[in-house]
Amino acid sequence: MNILFLTQVLPYPLDAGPKVRAYLVLRHLAESGHHVSLVSFIRDDDLPKYVEHLRSYCAEIRTVRMRRSRILDGTALVRALITGQPFLVARDWNPSMAHVIRNLARVQPSPDAVHADQLWMAPYALLARECARAGRRPLTVLDQHNAVFKIPKRLADSETSSWKRALLAREALKLARYERNICGKFDRVVWVTDLDRAALLGQGTDPTALPVSQVVIPIALDLSVNKPVCRRSDAHRVTFIGGLHWPPNARGVLWFQKEVWPQIRSQVPGAVLTIIGRNPLRQRWNGADSSVETTGYLADLTPYLAETAVFVVPLLAGGGMRVKILEAWSWGLPVVSTSIGAEGLDARHRENLCLADDPGSFAASVVEVMKNPELASQLTVGGRQTLESQYGWRGLYRAWDQVYQRAI
Repeated sequence: MNILFLTQVLPYPLDAGPKVRAYLVLRHLAESGHHVSLVSFIRDDDLPKYVEHLRSYCAEIRTVRMRRSRILDGTALVRALITGQPFLVARDWNPSMAHVIRNLARVQPSPDAVHADQLWMAPYALLARECARAGRRPLTVLDQHNAVFKIPKRLADSETSSWKRALLAREALKLARYERNICGKFDRVVWVTDLDRAALLGQGTDPTALPVSQVVIPIALDLSVNKPVCRRSDAHRVTFIGGLHWPPNARGVLWFQKEVWPQIRSQVPGAVLTIIGRNPLRQRWNGADSSVETTGYLADLTPYLAETAVFVVPLLAGGGMRVKILEAWSWGLPVVSTSIGAEGLDARHRENLCLADDPGSFAASVVEVMKNPELASQLTVGGRQTLESQYGWRGLYRAWDQVYQRAI
């Protein structure tokens, strides 16, 4: 099949969860014999060599630059208020991207299928179907990484400011309506967890009983690349990895640093909280606390992973699956997470990670893992075993063949 593959982020390098998902799905489709054309937004830090790497799997690549600014956000907010669209969707509507999509939908050979990676690309996929030549209606496939409405809803639930809480709750309601409507317009919707599908569509909870149009395919990793690191015997870091521009990450890290970290430091004086991820306002995280280290984005994580005693996922909001836990399992790191952080995974308390949802129990779990080598070893072995048995992409992503074979 000729597949037009649309992504909101360039799916390489594999330094963020959405990139990991999109890259391995695209690669599977290409290696299965499909003719894949990639159309992606790019940012200022997306290098030409990243695009060249993707040419190994793509017959054609088109890119459109994504720009962010307060003026553009303000314009999107006005447009959202006028049209009733969610702000997060209106913000990503780009006339240049729409122009590229219209042209590609009309050329020879026209696409047999249009694959929208994440909700943000859904309007462009529907535009491609609308612009297709007469008699050439392409199949439309939406890969729902998250039930997106859950993110502002959960942020609203924990927001102390009344006006921010009201804005977030309003955005969550608009997103829920929009997502339900969009999912109904696609021929196939693929979810990463059944929890997200049930939360949005309100159906049963048995993914094996889903209709052809609704499929659950979890996120997976390339186990030949993601291998355990050699950790030092004096590992002392409590490590968080994630872009701090993403509100659930920022909220979770602030909660951890304020409510949890002082309790850990009082019991493990030599511990260092290491926060790795893109963040333009680094000083707001570490301040005058010498036990908190913020590195910004790192291309090579190995030196820090080797010194990591515990990998933490202190998320209080979010949806979908946390790729960072899969990666921590792949690196052989013991994990402590909130229940929301581990949502959608086969997470078993004290077998492959520790679960804790309040500051006291979270701190106690981190301290116990740092002081109990037997528990730490149990978690690392259990995590790697879970990853290898359930989340290897070579086996798991064969399910994508059914999505597209049914279309044929």
